[in-house]
Amino acid sequence: MENISNMSLLSCLVEQTASSIPVVNPANGQTLGFVATHDKLAIENKIQKAKTAQKSWAKTTAKQRADIMQRWYQLLMDNQEDLARIMTLEQGKPLAESRGEVAYGASFLQWFAEEGKRAYGETIPTPLADRRIMTIRQPVGVAAAITPWNFPIAMITRKAAPALAAGCSFVVKPAVQTPLSAYAVAELARQAGLPDDLLVVVTTEDAVMVGELFCQSPDIQKISFTGSTNVGRILMRQSAETVKRVSMELGGNAPFVVFDDADIDLAVKGAIASKFRNAGQTCVCANRFYVHDAVYDEFAEKFAKAVSELKIGDGLEDGVSIGPLIDDKAKEKTQRLLQDAVNEGATIAVGGKALEGQFFEPTILTNVSHTNSIVQEEIFGPIAPLIRFSDEASLIEMANDTIYGLASYFYSKDINRIFRVAEALDYGMVGVNEGVISTEVAPFGGVKQSGIGREGASQGLDEYLNTKYICLGGM
Repeated sequence: MENISNMSLLSCLVEQTASSIPVVNPANGQTLGFVATHDKLAIENKIQKAKTAQKSWAKTTAKQRADIMQRWYQLLMDNQEDLARIMTLEQGKPLAESRGEVAYGASFLQWFAEEGKRAYGETIPTPLADRRIMTIRQPVGVAAAITPWNFPIAMITRKAAPALAAGCSFVVKPAVQTPLSAYAVAELARQAGLPDDLLVVVTTEDAVMVGELFCQSPDIQKISFTGSTNVGRILMRQSAETVKRVSMELGGNAPFVVFDDADIDLAVKGAIASKFRNAGQTCVCANRFYVHDAVYDEFAEKFAKAVSELKIGDGLEDGVSIGPLIDDKAKEKTQRLLQDAVNEGATIAVGGKALEGQFFEPTILTNVSHTNSIVQEEIFGPIAPLIRFSDEASLIEMANDTIYGLASYFYSKDINRIFRVAEALDYGMVGVNEGVISTEVAPFGGVKQSGIGREGASQGLDEYLNTKYICLGGM
């Protein structure tokens, strides 16, 4: 593996066989190595071991769990450079973004190490003199997760940290494109002292089998999924048979609004950060840009100039801002959406070209209508369609005109408008004069068909705890 000093992080690599899974660098198509594939029986055995391990883990104190998680956090930060290089090699994002994700992912370990100590119960005033009422909070049991390739470390730690802090065990299937980051994080957990079988990574190309197994297993009490809304619907249906608790962080179609009183330079900076981070392959990235008539031309000109200066290339190269798309399928979708938009009357202001390999130029489209197909679909690529609007009421209507409700962004200096619009946007998260809003201390999640539940903050711990009511009689 290229320039990875701590090779123990990649002990997951195996010899190539007919069943092993190749890990490919999207920047150049080269195979980085192979990981084992787990069949249904192997995964069932791992779930059983996780169930046994969880019973002992639940008996430890919150402080004992926190001590291990703090060591795990420190190991991630100590190995930040190696983890970042692994991530860039298998996922493609620029190295600076990978470093940032390692720190972001580690922050959940640090946060929930402490938050686990605050899984408080209650003493409730009783309606009867001879009774006392109280509640305690206990871990749900074995939790399972299916995580995506776009944030291969943070999407695991954001789920595993609260699960483990609550006293659960955790079984995760990472995306087939990015298993190395998952195995490296799990290896550091082991080095931090996490008991065996509490954090289990399973890898397979049979996503359907894993989804059905996780949903149908009576030994798994909770499923957390980050991915498309369509897959989320399937997992929810399959989980109904065992009445399993679910957390779903699904698709998005984030509006990015620039009002006539906005700081245009600040809005351009936020638009670049929100739209083109990870080559536009994030669930919370700006998907459609609504710009007031009065500032449309100024914003479009400054935005286009900033985008034209973004460097495209291998994420390991200095100064690269835009890495490759994850695979050929993603590139083909980006090309299709762009061509459909042009066919419907959009104008390419900058970019618009598919490059060699899996690279695609960051692109701005003008003369886009709210009814265009590219506005109605999650792009998940480096294309920014700009739509004009003239009044706040119509803007709110257009911004909310979607089945999704994950993230939204707007720029304004008017304090009255800020509160009015923030409350009117039908989204789980709103960024006001800020294009990057994710943090471990705030709840992350959506409304409508963008998901159920929250990750991060105190709410993230709640997802892995049951509340038990205890009535003491005969007092």
